[in-house]
Parts: sequence; structure tokens; C-alpha cells
Amino acid sequence: MLRHSSAAPIDRFDPRLRTLAVGLTALGTVAAGRLLTLLGLLALGLVFLALARMPLAVTIKRCLPLLGFGVLLAMILPWTVPGTPLGTGFWAHASSEGLTQAGLITLRALIIILATIGLVGTLEIPVLGHAFVHLRIPPKLVFVFLYAVRYLQVLQDEYHRLRTAMVTRGFRPAMNRHTYRAYGYLVGMLLVRSLERSERILTAMRCRGFRGKFYVLDHFHFTSWDVLFGLICVIATGLYFGWEVVW
Repeated sequence: MLRHSSAAPIDRFDPRLRTLAVGLTALGTVAAGRLLTLLGLLALGLVFLALARMPLAVTIKRCLPLLGFGVLLAMILPWTVPGTPLGTGFWAHASSEGLTQAGLITLRALIIILATIGLVGTLEIPVLGHAFVHLRIPPKLVFVFLYAVRYLQVLQDEYHRLRTAMVTRGFRPAMNRHTYRAYGYLVGMLLVRSLERSERILTAMRCRGFRGKFYVLDHFHFTSWDVLFGLICVIATGLYFGWEVVW
């Protein structure tokens, strides 16, 4: 079977089911209208994270950008969303509804990030791309995803080489026209080298017989663990709709 070699319990389940579970969790989180529902989804995301045995430091590092996003929302929405004033004086122009909305948006984003880290964070990129193909995602989008992940580090290394060359030649950034022009040249050279590298990569792939399709030797197979995971997802979906729509 094409599975990740990690010993985490989440890796017992089929990557296709895990990818679908991410989509269902994100859809349910965005559509949820009750705080209790969001708290339940947060608990579910924490369960996924525990099953993935993701190190706490890695999880915190991946969630740190969300903190800045939440602070930005808390600085904007209370003063742009009409509602009950938070207080008197300076706070009379800020609404509690705006602050609540900022908190709910941040909570929704946190739930989606935790679920994504827990469900697909331990998958290797080729395995995730293989799962996308099985889920009928357009092949061109899958190729863009795979190549973007593969060559982002290459582009970053190329940027550092160009930046080091500039510093070696005496470049010192400042707030002037020369600095802006130098950074413009840097971005332009990075784009040119990226284009040249992409042409070399395409030529190398064609020489190796690439015809616009990836072939894999191993394929996914459902197991009893996948049946159990699917049943849990169905039950969780039913409880979600029962709580949000019926009750």
C-alpha cells in the first residue's frame, strides 16, 4: 500500500479519506452557526492532532501566523462592524459584535489549520498528490501543486544566492531609489532564472519519457481501519447536521 512510513495512528487510514475529511471539516466549520458546534469541531481537530502525534513545537510554529491574523481582525472589526459599544470614551466607537466576529473568524481558521495538520500533515507530498488524482481533481492543478511544493525551496535557495552576491558587492539596503532599483533587478533576475530552470526541468522530463502523466506502482487499498474511519466521519456528519439544522 502507498502509505506514509510514520508510526502515527492517523497513518493507518487511507489518504483519500483523510483528504475528504479535511474538506468536510473545513466546510462544516465555515457553515457552523453555533459556538457549541465550533467548540465541538475544535475538539475534533485536537483529536486529529493527537492521532497524528505532531510535535507541539511544530504545531505552534504553524499556528503562529494565525495569531497575527487574529490580532489584525481584533484591531479592525470592532471599529467597522456596528453594534453595542464596548465602553465609554475611546471604546464607545468599538462594538462588541465586531470583537465577537473577529474571535469567531480566528476560531474557525484555527479549527481548519488543526484539522489539516492532523489529517494530512504527516502525508508525503507525492502521496497527497496521488490522493488528489483519485479524488478527480484536475491533473493540471495537481501538477501545479506538486511542482510548487517541490521547487519553492529551490527558488528560495536561488534568492539567497543572488542576495549574497549583492551583499558581497557592497549592497546595503536603505530607503532610497538605489535600493528599490536593486530589489527590482533581484526580482527580475529571479524570474529569469526560474524560467530558465523550468525549461531545463521540462527538457529533462521529456528526455525521461514524460508525457503529461505520472505513473505509480503502488495504489491505495481500503482496510478495516478505513471502514472504521469512514463510519466515524458519517456519524460525525450526521451529528453535525442534526445539531445545526434539526435541533
